[in-house]
Amino acid sequence: MSKTYRGYTREQIAKTIDHSVLKPDFKTSDVEAGAAIALKYDVASYCIRPMDVPLAAKLLAGSNVPVCTVIGFPHGTTTSATKAFEAAEAVRNGATEIDMVINVSALLSGDYALVESDIRAVVEASHAAAREIGASASIKVIFETSLLNDELIVKACEFTEAAGADYVKTSTGFSSEGATVHNVRLMKATVGDRLKVKSSGGVRTLDQLCDFMDCGVTRSGSSNTEAILAEFDAKAE
Repeated sequence: MSKTYRGYTREQIAKTIDHSVLKPDFKTSDVEAGAAIALKYDVASYCIRPMDVPLAAKLLAGSNVPVCTVIGFPHGTTTSATKAFEAAEAVRNGATEIDMVINVSALLSGDYALVESDIRAVVEASHAAAREIGASASIKVIFETSLLNDELIVKACEFTEAAGADYVKTSTGFSSEGATVHNVRLMKATVGDRLKVKSSGGVRTLDQLCDFMDCGVTRSGSSNTEAILAEFDAKAE
C-alpha cells in the first residue's frame, strides 16, 4: 500500500505542483535544471518564462509533464492585444498551459468590462493557436489577491468564468503576499467545481501545500519541489 501524508500519496502531491522557474535573472542552465527536476518528480507542469517555452518543450518532449508559461507577467498591465499575441506565440512554441495575469488596475478602477474582455482575448487566442497545430490549451487567470479585497476576488472569479478560462489562481509570487488559506477558500466557494483553483506564491513546505489541497486546489505553483517531496519521503507513513 502506498505511503501517505495527511491522506495524500506522493503522486498526488507531485501532480499538484507546477514546478516554477520564473525569476528574471535565471540563466539557460537554470531552465535546464528545472526541466530535469520536473521530469524526475513527474510534476503537474513545468512553468517557465515565455522566452523559455521552446527549450522547455524540447526538454520535456515525450514526457507526461506539460509546458506552462506566464502571460502579461508579473503586472498584468500590458494591453489585451499584447497578451493575446504573447499567449498565441507561446502555444505555437509548445506551451499547453497559459497562466495570465489579470488587469488588476482595471479591476481596482471598476472597469469590469475590460477585465473580462482581457481574459477572453487570451482564452480565444490560446484556443485558436492550439487548433492551428492540433493541440490544446488551458488557461489559468492570476488575480494577485494581495491587492484585492474579498468582493473583488469574487468578481475576478466571476469574470474568469464568464470569459471561458479554466482556473482561478491566487498570485504571481512577485507581490507583497502569496496564497492564503482564506483567499483559496473564497475562490473555491465562488467557482465550485466549475473551474479549478491554483495556489501560488510562497508555497514552500509540504504542510502549506497540503493545507491548500485540503481547501480544494488541484494545482500549486512552487519552486521548492525537491524540498517538498523530500519532506514527504521523510514524513509519510
